[in-house]
Order: sequence, then C-alpha cells, then structure tokens
Amino acid sequence: MEKFFGLKKYGTSVSTEIIAGITTFFAMSYIIALNPQVLGQAGMPRGAVFVATILASVIGTLIMGLVANVPYAQAPGVGLNAFFTFTVVKGLGFSWQGALAMVFICGIINILITVTKVRKLLILSIPPVIQSAISGGIGIFIAYVGILNVGGINFKSGAPSLSTFNSKPLLLFLIGLAIVIFFQIFKFPGKWGILNRGGFLFAILITTLIGIPMGVTNFGQSMNLGQAFSEMPQTVFAIFGPKGFPALFADPNKIPLVIVTIIAFSLSDIFDTIGTFIGTGRRAGIFSAEDENALENGHGFSSKMDKALFADSTATSIGALLGTSNTTTYLESAAGIAAGGRTGLTSVVVAVCFLISLVLAPVFTAIPSAATSGVLVIVGCMMMSSFKEIDWTDLGVAIPAFFGSVFMALSYSISYGIAAGFISYCLVKVFQKKAKDVHWLIWTVSALFILDFALQAIVG
Repeated sequence: MEKFFGLKKYGTSVSTEIIAGITTFFAMSYIIALNPQVLGQAGMPRGAVFVATILASVIGTLIMGLVANVPYAQAPGVGLNAFFTFTVVKGLGFSWQGALAMVFICGIINILITVTKVRKLLILSIPPVIQSAISGGIGIFIAYVGILNVGGINFKSGAPSLSTFNSKPLLLFLIGLAIVIFFQIFKFPGKWGILNRGGFLFAILITTLIGIPMGVTNFGQSMNLGQAFSEMPQTVFAIFGPKGFPALFADPNKIPLVIVTIIAFSLSDIFDTIGTFIGTGRRAGIFSAEDENALENGHGFSSKMDKALFADSTATSIGALLGTSNTTTYLESAAGIAAGGRTGLTSVVVAVCFLISLVLAPVFTAIPSAATSGVLVIVGCMMMSSFKEIDWTDLGVAIPAFFGSVFMALSYSISYGIAAGFISYCLVKVFQKKAKDVHWLIWTVSALFILDFALQAIVG
C-alpha cells in the first residue's frame, strides 16, 4: 500500500488517509438521497437512480484513486442534476433518456479535450491572479453551501437575510460548528494526537449523535434494494433506446438547441473540475511542480493532473450509461484534503464507503446536513488564505479577482464564477492596452461563455 500510493512521499499515513476518506464521504453522502429525488422529478425511476448514483460514484472515485492517485471523490453533481431536470427535461422538453444521451456526449467531448491536451493547456493558460481568486472563491462558495444546506440564509422576504435561529437543524448546526472549531483550534497532546488529525470526522460523528435526541438525525429513511435493482434495466444503456439518441437527433430544427445544451453541460462540467483542482490541489501540494512541468511539457499521461482530468472525464460518460446526470469531481473533497488526505487511498476509502452505503443507505443518509455543514464552513475559511496572494490595492488585479471569486457564491456555480473572472480579466486588459498579454485560450473560452449566456437568454 505504501509503495502503490507513495504515502511517505506525500507525508501521510494509512490512518490519516482512512480518516480523510470517511470525512469526504460523510460530507458528500447527501447525494445518495438527493440525486434520486431530483432526477425522479424528471420522470426517472428513483430506485434505479439510487443504485446508479452509488455505482457511478464508486467507479468514478476508484478511477480517480487508483489511476490518478489523488484524494478526490466523484459523484453526480448537484447543480448539474438540477440543470438536467428543471432546465433540460422540464424546461426544454427533452426526454430524460435524451438528456442522458447529451450527458454521455458531454463526457466524450471532455475525454477528447483531455486527450488532445486542450483541457491541460487551458489550465496552464489561467493567469496567477485568477488561480488565487478561484482558490479563495471556492472557499467562499463551500462555506456558503454549508450555510445554505441548513437554511442559514432566508430568501422568503425577497432578499437574502439571516434566518432566525429557532429551528432544530440550525441549532444543531451551531453546536456542530462550535465542535468543529474546537477540534481545529485545540491541540490534543501525546496519544490523543489522532483527535487532531481526525477532528472533522469526530465533529461530524458527535454532532450526528447529538442530533438524535433533538430529532434532527433520522434513521427512518429507507430504500427497498430489491426494487431498486429491478428498476435498473429502465435506465442502464437507456441512451441507446428509442427515446435516447434516435429521438435526440430526429428533429433537425432541434439540433441547434441540442448543441447549445451539450455545450452548457460541458462548460459547467469542465470548469467545475478545473476550479476544484486549482482551488484545492495546488494549495495542498497534491499537484506538485513536477506534475505541472510534465503537464506543461506534454509528457503523455505522466502527470497526476493528466490522469485526474482523464478520470473525471470518463466518469461522466460512465454515469450516463448507468443512468445518472453528470458525474463530476466533488468540491466536498476539500473536507478530506483538509483532514490530511493526499493520495488515492483517500479516494479508495470513499469508494468503499459508497459501496457499503448500498446496503446501509438508511444509516448513511441519516447523517444530517447540520452535522456536515460546520465542516464545510471551516474548510471554506481555511481555503480563503489564497486571497493573500492577490494585490487588492491594484484595481487591474482586484477587479477580475473579485468577479472570479465572489461570483462563485453569488451564482452558486464554480464555472460561472470562473466565467466572470475570465471575462472581466479580458476587459481589464483591453482597457490597459494589454490585450495581447491574454492567452488565446482565455479569449476563446470567454467568448464561449458569452455565447452560452446569450443563447440561454434566447432559449429561456
């Protein structure tokens, strides 16, 4: 295990990686219950989506861990499954089989972009100020996600405001947040040192237990596993059925709309992943200078970044074949990385937890958002240290940094935050008469984002 994952090289241990993997899993396990609910509204059989969600997560995360040797977990993305259901199926009128076909094509496109090094060149072309903004912005975003998960922000009045702390989930969140802060600030001596390394995990477990007498931790949810597997034939390879690829391209008038939708899927998927890798991997030293040199010099798939990007791309198409929306690298992986995860062993542990959850779903889905949200808030706080690399006194630097970071939370999308950063960066350089300093790929991607926004406005 030491030789395969290189634990000593990355300054970690088996126990640390196990704790990190469990922490990541708990932070993202909500997708097991949430994804069937969201895709079920698109008309998909929920039992089949339940199984597909777990299998896609297991396969994608194992590829990430065993092939790329990085501590990232994969599962169907939350924003992308909502786009799948409410925009593509309900809004645009496509069948869920046709939407899965578009997700499959999105995965193939991402694979081609990765293999032809376009995706890697794009990463290398991102200016340092945007890289720092992405990392800090993801910190704001992940903390915001944690607060929203427990209803900490109230939108009922027409404008966002702080919720009243009179609900049990919010009270449990505050308790859990205090426990997380305690584990991160207090240093346990001697043999109790494991509590320092596993602070996030222990905080989640303790908060979950406190939630039982409060009635927030609920073990009553269940899924009939036999029924779930019996529904699988309805979704597995459904993209090749009559309502999949054949129907998708049957109407020539709809082909432009199909292309626009696939581009929207691809842009979101690509930049969510790039943002997560840049925001967490470089700061934690997961992608070293050696890896980035190999990436820049085009040494095939010799770099970890190469392999991680390929793993992410293949997971999307695999998920579509099984019957779920875009499988992508999870931002919640930052929780495991903050807990000390540095190698693919963390990912393998996450995959094993997902596999176990197939038969113990009521236990894992009982972990309330209130128990994990405090961890996300503190992880977000830790990631905002990247802002110190930005010269906020220089508006030419501060403007694209602001749009590239804050807009992630405001738009609830990593990819749209990056789009705002790219577009404002190009605008600033034009006004500074330094347009030639902007990499051609940044210009191209900015134009694609503008086109995507324009077409969505027209279609919408």
